[in-house]
Amino acid sequence: MTIKTRRFPLAVCLLAILASMTANAALTGRNLAVALRSGGYVILMRHASSPRLPPQPAEVDPGNVGHERQLDGNGRASAREMGDAVRRLRIPIGQVLSSPTYRALETVRLAGLGVAKTFPQLGDAGQSMRADTSGARGAWLRQHVAVRPPPGTNTIIITHAPNISEAFPKDGKGLEDGEALIFRPDGHGTASLIASVKIDEWPRWAASP
Repeated sequence: MTIKTRRFPLAVCLLAILASMTANAALTGRNLAVALRSGGYVILMRHASSPRLPPQPAEVDPGNVGHERQLDGNGRASAREMGDAVRRLRIPIGQVLSSPTYRALETVRLAGLGVAKTFPQLGDAGQSMRADTSGARGAWLRQHVAVRPPPGTNTIIITHAPNISEAFPKDGKGLEDGEALIFRPDGHGTASLIASVKIDEWPRWAASP
């Protein structure tokens, strides 16, 4: 009896660990897309590809009244393809939170993600590609990633590389243009990182049988 009593909790623990590993392993590729159809996730995305400098006067988009950085050809195309793929995959997008910068809102618009609500904490404060040494942007972003979306929807947050790396130093560094981190809020103020998705992966999932 003593031997059985000692072994039983160990077996339960091993099964729980195995189940957790299996669940996490399953959330990749199209399996992740299927999970996103049920809602409950936060998609934290870096804006699509943009040159590091503002455009020359002759190249400024008509809507770019501030002559800010704007998406390049690849960024515009990839944003459209990503948005089209999200719709074909039937992934419901509810709330859209965005940086107020032109390149972030251009990503939202070209992807057809809906009406975005802008927040200065998601922006670059006019200091493109510079970190916020106060840590305020990172703290704000961690707080909002942990907010559970309305039932049956996913929240998407579009911001900049420094903001993401400040909030998530381990997982946010080296994020490519348009790449996203997928989080699952637990409803108690924290969120688990489920996956990272490059912007060209969404169309590949949508195209696969």
